[in-house]
Amino acid sequence: MPFYHRVGDIPRVKHTTFYKDDGSSLYREELFSSKGFSGVYSNKYHIHLPTAVLSAKELEPRNGTEWPEASVLYFHFYTDDKRTAGDFIGSRNVFLQNAHCVIATANPAEDTHLFYRNAYAAEYVFVHRGSGVLLTDFGQLRFGPGDQLIIPRAVTYQLKFDSYHDNKLLIVESDTAYEIPTHFRNDYGQLLEHAPYCERDFRRPEFMNPNGDSGRFTIIVKAGHRLFEHIVPHHPFGVVGWDGYLYPFAFNIRDYHAKVGRIHLPPPVHLVFKTQHFIMCNFVPRLFDFHPDAIPAPYFHSNIDSDEVLYYVEGDFMSRKGVKEGSITLHPGGMPHGPQPGKTEESIGARRTEEYAIMIDTYAPLRPTTNVRDTMDKDYAQSWL
Repeated sequence: MPFYHRVGDIPRVKHTTFYKDDGSSLYREELFSSKGFSGVYSNKYHIHLPTAVLSAKELEPRNGTEWPEASVLYFHFYTDDKRTAGDFIGSRNVFLQNAHCVIATANPAEDTHLFYRNAYAAEYVFVHRGSGVLLTDFGQLRFGPGDQLIIPRAVTYQLKFDSYHDNKLLIVESDTAYEIPTHFRNDYGQLLEHAPYCERDFRRPEFMNPNGDSGRFTIIVKAGHRLFEHIVPHHPFGVVGWDGYLYPFAFNIRDYHAKVGRIHLPPPVHLVFKTQHFIMCNFVPRLFDFHPDAIPAPYFHSNIDSDEVLYYVEGDFMSRKGVKEGSITLHPGGMPHGPQPGKTEESIGARRTEEYAIMIDTYAPLRPTTNVRDTMDKDYAQSWL
C-alpha cells in the first residue's frame, strides 16, 4: 500500500530501545518488508517474540480438485452451486488456478478461534455478501458488501462476521503483491487527478487494543497447496504500534470512478489492481459511448496472451446471456470471445449499464478444477451458435 500510515505507540527512532511500562523489558521490533529490503515495509512492535512456536504439523490438504481432463474451451459456472460448510478458512472452494493465481469462493457459515496466514501469497478478498471485521496485528478494519480487502502475503488474520447466515466471498491469491498501477500515480506516489480513485477512497486499519495473552493459539499456515498447523504461545495480535507502507486495506467497488469514451473503451480503462502475473478490473455502472453510431457491446477479441475471467456481482450484463449473481466465465487465451448472438444489436442505442463485475486477466493459462465441472453450464461453449 503506497501511503504512509501509523497506528498505536512506536519509538521516536526505529531500531532503538523501546521499553515496556516496567522500564526493563523491551517490546520486540519486527521489520515486515517486501522484496527483501527494497520494497515497501512496516515496522511492528510486539509484546512478545513474534518467532515463538510451540509445535507445528502438516495437515491434510483441502480441495483436492485437480481436473486434468478439462478442455481448453469457454466455461461458465455458478459458484453459488458449490458451498462447503465451515469458517472463513474451511469453506473455501477453488475453481481456477495456475502457478501464480488461485481463484476461489467461500461461504463462511460459522465462527472460529483459528488464525490464518497465507505464507506464499497475497490475498484479494471481495465481499459479495456479508459484513464484519478483519482482524490483524495491524489493527481492525470493518468490511461490508462490495469491499475489496487486500491482505499482504504473510499477514496473520481472522475474519469475523456480524451474521453467519448468507456470506459470500471471492478470494484471489497472488504469489506477487497487489499494487496500484504506476500510471495512476505521480513521481511522489500520490494518485493523479485522472486516476479512478484517490487516497480518501482507501480504508486503512484502525487501532485495536493489543492482546498480550499467553496460552496456546492455533495459526493455519497455507504454503502453496500445503497446510500446516502452528501452535504459538502468545496471542498473534500482540502489537502495540506500527508504522509504514505495507498493511491490509479496503477499497469498495462502488467507489470506483468509471471512465467513458466516444467509442467503446477496452477493459484496461477499468483497471483497479495489478500483480506481476495478472491484472484486476472493476466494472461498475456507467454511461455508454456517445458517438452517434457507437456499439456499446464489446467487439470480438482474441486475447492471445491472457485468460479472461469475469465474476458477475449484480446488474444487467448486456453482452452475456444466462449469467447471474455469482456466475464466473472463463474465456481462455488463444480463442476469440465476444458478445453472444443478438447482444451486439440489442446494445445499439443503449445509454448506460448498471452492471457490477470483477475481471481477472492472467498472463498464464488457468486450469479449471472439478468444482467447475460440477457447477458448469454445459451448453455455454455452444451459446454462440
